[in-house]
Amino acid sequence: MEVKQFARQMIEFQQATFNNTFNTIGMVQDQSEKMVNTFMDQNPMLPKQGRDAFNEWLKVCKKAREDYKKAIDAGFKNLEGYLAEAPKS
Repeated sequence: MEVKQFARQMIEFQQATFNNTFNTIGMVQDQSEKMVNTFMDQNPMLPKQGRDAFNEWLKVCKKAREDYKKAIDAGFKNLEGYLAEAPKS
């Protein structure tokens, strides 16, 4: 097996593993958000400021999660480009 092909397969495996793990963590976070939203909806004692703060925090977390995914995807793309440009061995 060619070294370049082996490296490409290894990177594809790592990328698939990352994507599966990232998607699983995202599902857990989304489920937690639903659970907390249900709790907040059923709790009349919680002030509006608390709900607003939580919702703002959720937006920041989702944006950070999306930015992280984009950065990792860009890293994998750069790595694939590097392999494409690498001399045959």
